[in-house]
Amino acid sequence: MKTGKKNEFVPAKPHAQVTTGEVIRMLRELKGWTQSELSERCGISATNLSLLENDKVEIGKRRVEQLAKAFDVHPAIIMFPEYEGKEIQKAA
Repeated sequence: MKTGKKNEFVPAKPHAQVTTGEVIRMLRELKGWTQSELSERCGISATNLSLLENDKVEIGKRRVEQLAKAFDVHPAIIMFPEYEGKEIQKAA
């Protein structure tokens, strides 16, 4: 962001940090799905989805791929949320 004086800049504010679990929950809620509905779409049990959303277990490659397919997004959106914030909005 540029200030009133020429060649003076104010540094951008950092983006909010979100976890992989928070991204899963956001994507699910943006789609209007319950954990049970997401479970049916991705083949991961609702119990495991709850653990993932609450960052109680590591996600792993296979689960990322299952969720990405269900949400119709690139797996990087789920794995690297700090870099893919704009893409999460598009996925809704």
